[in-house]
Amino acid sequence: MLNGAGVLVTRPEHQAEHLSWLIEQVGGKAMRFPTLAIAGVDDVDEIKKTFQGLDSYQFVIFVSVNAVNFALRANGGKIPRSKSVVFAAVGGSTAQALINAGVVVDLVPKQDFNSEALLAMPEMQHISGQSMLIVRGQGGREELANTLRERGAKVDYLPVYKRIIPQADNASNFSRLIENGLDVITITSGEALQNLVLMAGDQHSLAIREVPLVVVSDRIRCLAADLGFNRIAVTQSPSDSAILETVIKFVTGNECG
Repeated sequence: MLNGAGVLVTRPEHQAEHLSWLIEQVGGKAMRFPTLAIAGVDDVDEIKKTFQGLDSYQFVIFVSVNAVNFALRANGGKIPRSKSVVFAAVGGSTAQALINAGVVVDLVPKQDFNSEALLAMPEMQHISGQSMLIVRGQGGREELANTLRERGAKVDYLPVYKRIIPQADNASNFSRLIENGLDVITITSGEALQNLVLMAGDQHSLAIREVPLVVVSDRIRCLAADLGFNRIAVTQSPSDSAILETVIKFVTGNECG
């Protein structure tokens, strides 16, 4: 189906394998080029202290698989169990990571795995006076917490990881990517897109913006348009299979955006 098309996979290195494998299974050339690296935060004592007092919250919300994994790493491989706490996950993969860690997940959207879908759930409507903890990376989106606060909840953040730009010889890497035939770029976060543009630099800025872009949300689509990308398609969901489906539509000339 992809007939040797080059597809840039910009996910962090440890999260790129499955999507790359899917691309290669349908004849594409997965070009691994992480524009984000994920690292644990420096202050793990704060994470341990917060988990020791988990019963002071009515809701604990994990926003990503990274949030689960780095919370586990900082807290000795365990997330405390509590019958009084409602554990929520933004998406299915995050919920599964919690289940694998022995946590009973009480809330997870059935579709549209994002903050908006979680906020739309009935359990998130009448929460005035409730204490909530959002486990996430440093500097994440504010919409979830802001909306919960507007509904009367008390919201704290627990940052367990940070995003950094990978160290690489970007000029040489981009030259090689373009020479090898770069047909589609996949992007799964706004920060990954912004880093891609920074890493491309002035030398490859125009060339990168001409490559078809597959993104996983309207929010990232708007950011891409503001950054000057010309051909942008939005996937039906953030899943790897949905990303692949949209890549195929672009390569075969049936793009959906």
